[in-house]
Amino acid sequence: MSDRSPRDDTGAPVPVPDPVRRVVSLVPSLTETIAVSAPELLVGATDWCTHTAGLEVPRVRGTKNPDLERIAGLRPDLVVGNTEENRASDVEALRARRIPVWMTEIRTVDEALASLRRMLTEACRVPVPPWLDEAARAWSGPPGLRPRRKAIVPIWRRPWMVVGRGTFTGDVLARLGVDNLYAGHPERYPKIPIGELNEAGADLVVLPDEPYRFTAEDGPESFPGIPSALVDGRYLTWYGPSLVEAPRVLAQALGPPAT
Repeated sequence: MSDRSPRDDTGAPVPVPDPVRRVVSLVPSLTETIAVSAPELLVGATDWCTHTAGLEVPRVRGTKNPDLERIAGLRPDLVVGNTEENRASDVEALRARRIPVWMTEIRTVDEALASLRRMLTEACRVPVPPWLDEAARAWSGPPGLRPRRKAIVPIWRRPWMVVGRGTFTGDVLARLGVDNLYAGHPERYPKIPIGELNEAGADLVVLPDEPYRFTAEDGPESFPGIPSALVDGRYLTWYGPSLVEAPRVLAQALGPPAT
């Protein structure tokens, strides 16, 4: 492996060829990133990759259980993944097959913008797409909510789980003027009893439609007296072209803009 190989977000050198012609993505947001930026490169994606609309590429199962034989059979020049979404054992197994794997590690909006730029230019070897600069501009403004809100952000029920420390979702909300009450919890996605959630002092409950699909009939009733905001999980948790519209869409869902 050449010392000149570009290094991914974990610092691992990745021996990507030049040019790159065949890419398999193991994360929905990275799939959308490549499908919008260089669709001709994408030759495989997970079963959960729903964007762009009408995406027609071979499927390789899920983020946590990828079909390694299927991936190898697609003869990728590069596989892209994420340290939170994908298992280290699968990454190691692919690399053992001499398949270059580029891992992203993203916990803030700024990290997302920088990581996606590097993945596209250094790993996929394509120019910076216009949408990425648009996303940077979209996130350059001040927070959208005044006064700031104090929120809990459930991502699952039975048992109840919420967004905790060091998450991309938490940073997105903080940038928009919403402080996650569990940002200081030692776990990133802690299990918290519903009674404790209701007594945490939140003035807002943020309910995304993924990974658990909260709806108007399934979620808000568990938090009597606390306003709920149902949000599109793609704008709250995905890093990719959705970042362009995310500040506007989420600000509308979370509350009135600054005055």
